[in-house]
Amino acid sequence: MATPIKTVGIAGTGLIGAGWAARLLFRGFNVVAYDVKPEAEERLKAQIKTAWPSLEALLGKPVKKGKLIFTTDLKELASKADFIHEAAPEREDLKIRLFRDIDAAARPDVIIASSSSGFLPTNLQSQCQHPERVIIGHPFNPVYLLPLVETVPGEKTSEEVMARASVYFESIGMQVLRLKREIMGYVCDRLQEALWREALHILNKDIATTGDIDDSIVYSAGMRWAFMGSFLTYHVAGGPGGMRDFIKQFDPTLELDWTELKFPKWNEALEKRLVEGCEDQAAGRKVSEIEAKRNAVLVDMMKLFKKHKIGAGLVLDREMKARKKKTAKKT
Repeated sequence: MATPIKTVGIAGTGLIGAGWAARLLFRGFNVVAYDVKPEAEERLKAQIKTAWPSLEALLGKPVKKGKLIFTTDLKELASKADFIHEAAPEREDLKIRLFRDIDAAARPDVIIASSSSGFLPTNLQSQCQHPERVIIGHPFNPVYLLPLVETVPGEKTSEEVMARASVYFESIGMQVLRLKREIMGYVCDRLQEALWREALHILNKDIATTGDIDDSIVYSAGMRWAFMGSFLTYHVAGGPGGMRDFIKQFDPTLELDWTELKFPKWNEALEKRLVEGCEDQAAGRKVSEIEAKRNAVLVDMMKLFKKHKIGAGLVLDREMKARKKKTAKKT
């Protein structure tokens, strides 16, 4: 029988690892964070400090704050954790070795979830003695606010582990998107990649600036995507008959000269437009300033969606009700 999850290990303390740590500590889980570099501890604490005001703005004060332990000893992390997030740099060979070493030291019932944004879990579990407990648990930045996590099984991942992982992720305020089987890039990043490539083609042809291209999303489709997605958007566009009528009105195969999904050939002019365009959009603001504004907007959006009982607001509502019950039990 699996041990209740009270202490969570995080292997890697970069942007994603720190995001996991903030989300967990706020919800009362103890965290053992591992990094090969001792100086990473201060950066980790600074990133958690950055995340905290947004978490309080979204959820209020924490019911109970978890304890943070930093270590450069991988075995310490593996031996203390009831669930482990791998958040190392996106190098498959590194991750395979890391999974092998964590697997050798952790209890057999402990789930090991990779935060990879594209690798196949079958490859990551290939050198593990207990491959059945290895999954993908891919979050989205900022991890401490955005609720989606894509869970992906490898060839040897057990159904029981996938089910337990879903319960755990929901307990930390996340929406689980469980893939039926593995595929490189999973779901969301494949969609984002397609949009990114098309945007680069438009920029490469000097049709519009980076700001123009972003505005085309910000002021139109992006507003719908925030709570409807592509399929439901097109279903509504079909009129009273929904998608059935949409297919009759528009070519569903999209065999039009509208898309060039291969990357444009990289060149100095494209790089210059990309870098200078983004810097123009930033308008002198530091990345930290843009990040703070992003967080404030995301908090307000999620609260608005909670009011309308839609999208990420449903996840927030679910967690707020659970927190209310916990608080009532303590009083």
